[in-house]
Amino acid sequence: MVEKVIATQTALDLIERLKKKHGPVMFHQSGGCCDNSAANCYLPGELTIGAGDVLLGEIGGSPFYMSKSQYAYWKHTQLIIDVTEGHGGTFSLEGPEGVAFLTRSRLFTDAEWAELEQAGAV
Repeated sequence: MVEKVIATQTALDLIERLKKKHGPVMFHQSGGCCDNSAANCYLPGELTIGAGDVLLGEIGGSPFYMSKSQYAYWKHTQLIIDVTEGHGGTFSLEGPEGVAFLTRSRLFTDAEWAELEQAGAV
């Protein structure tokens, strides 16, 4: 089945650096005023995951969650997590590294969407 969230090699390399430095990490994209709609990287337990969040999958072996309200907007797209230079103005672990995670996306094809619907994954 098509993945709802994937990461570029640059993002996967950064995730590995962060995991070596901090241990296990997790991602959340909420769309709130302070964290924009960027993928933020946290240590497990730094952010409470609840009924208002959807697990989209994993990137770099780390879970990736999105708020239900954001998911309603993004569900027709595959999220592609990348990295950009500079500080994203977030509370994310990569800030001190001088880079920020960046969310790109592409629309699922009709065939991919049908596959996700048939699997009950939307």
